[in-house]
Amino acid sequence: MMRVTRPCGVLAAAISLLSLVPAQAQSQRPPVAAKTTPQQAVPVVPAAPAPVQPDLSAVQLRADQTELLRRVLGEASTHGFDTKTFAPEKATTQAQLISLTLAYAKAVHSGRLPVSAFMTEWGLRPAPYDPAVDFVAAVQQDRLAAWLDSLPPPYTGYQTLRTGLATYRAIAAKGGWKPLVPTGEAPKEGETGPRIAALAARLAAEDPTVVVGSAPVFDATLIQAVQRAQKRFGLNPDGVVGRGTLEALNTPVEQRIDQIVANMERWRWLPQTLPAERIQVNVAAAILSVFHQDTPTLTMRAVTGRPGDETPMLSSMIHSIVLNPPWNVPSSIATKELWPKEKASPGYLSRNDFIVIPTGDGGSRLQQKAGPKAALGQVKFDFNNPYGVYLHDTPSRSKFDSFSRLASHGCVRLQKPIELAKALMEGDPTWTPEKIDETLASGDTVRAKLPQQIAVFLLYWTAYVTPDGQVNFRQDPYGWDRELVQRIAAL
Repeated sequence: MMRVTRPCGVLAAAISLLSLVPAQAQSQRPPVAAKTTPQQAVPVVPAAPAPVQPDLSAVQLRADQTELLRRVLGEASTHGFDTKTFAPEKATTQAQLISLTLAYAKAVHSGRLPVSAFMTEWGLRPAPYDPAVDFVAAVQQDRLAAWLDSLPPPYTGYQTLRTGLATYRAIAAKGGWKPLVPTGEAPKEGETGPRIAALAARLAAEDPTVVVGSAPVFDATLIQAVQRAQKRFGLNPDGVVGRGTLEALNTPVEQRIDQIVANMERWRWLPQTLPAERIQVNVAAAILSVFHQDTPTLTMRAVTGRPGDETPMLSSMIHSIVLNPPWNVPSSIATKELWPKEKASPGYLSRNDFIVIPTGDGGSRLQQKAGPKAALGQVKFDFNNPYGVYLHDTPSRSKFDSFSRLASHGCVRLQKPIELAKALMEGDPTWTPEKIDETLASGDTVRAKLPQQIAVFLLYWTAYVTPDGQVNFRQDPYGWDRELVQRIAAL
């Protein structure tokens, strides 16, 4: 069920969600810029006539085309599908083969989950796709192979996960990483024994540079392997095999496979082309990346929603920046958090620059004035969305030093908000870096419109491949991987 409470704003009135996109800093191919225009109300226009459905019974496949379809369907499992779902042996007639091909085409292009089965927080929605017209045209124009190749998401991030899926399925076929690394105190340098042997074997299962000898020693080489594993899991790479590292190492390979499959499915929710100028936030990893000409040029840590106050997946356009923003406190946060603090410590609200504003209907609301104590810090980035979330600064900086940064009520707090503001205003004759600094120093609340709106994508990547070819995993903090896999299985 969608939670309407957010730290930075109330849930907006229900509006149509935009078709959306994921975020680990991975580019697409080809890097074509999508034209961006200011958001505005969508005019009511007559619905376009539905495309005329081709007569599939009139399609006649050649022998080589039939062989091609059977081969592609036989490889469908490499895209994360169950081996039985599109098994070509299920089709004993040409009509059945065509039907199975169309089902595969839709699944690999835009995903298996019907929109009605999406959680409310999954604001990313794949564009509807009916492959029948394209299929018939491909058959008639003798370009069936090219059409089949064009169906999966055209992103490096998807293709590398496909390779990673094969790697982890091969690990699973060999029995996974068993036995597990036994629990216990963190090993000390120079330690040997069965537990160190189990640790070395486990690390070698994912790290080909680890060589397991007959009597492994927890030495500098093995400590470095632990650090590499910790980086792949998004943990503090201190080389200490503590509880968190053990939990990540002992996560079953089947669960890792499910994570890869879930992330491949989310890639299918993206449009075929991403704007070359965009901002991407990986909510699970709490990282923001700015792309210029489809290349990441600025990256920073973020703080995203804690479980229970999830940051939604969505896509929108940042249209303006508010300098020295006040915080209009959602009523639920005021009721659950702030008024109890005032009751426990009278004067808490005034000491923290909160004021009570009459609403005109006999009620009131809380607002925190702009200033050094303001929860939104010095900068807020506004974009339309039905969840009432946005990107913003924060006076609480300590969380950025943590490797676990899911702590907000749903908005995205930024490590370098002023640097981002200046980057987005680059080239604007009014909002020069000096003007931004001057306005921030004045304390005045000012809304500055961007010279050109920029796309923003809040995405949920818990499995992705880094340039060294290693699959990186993050925890599934919201349980969305598990939920997606279960919903697909229930179809």
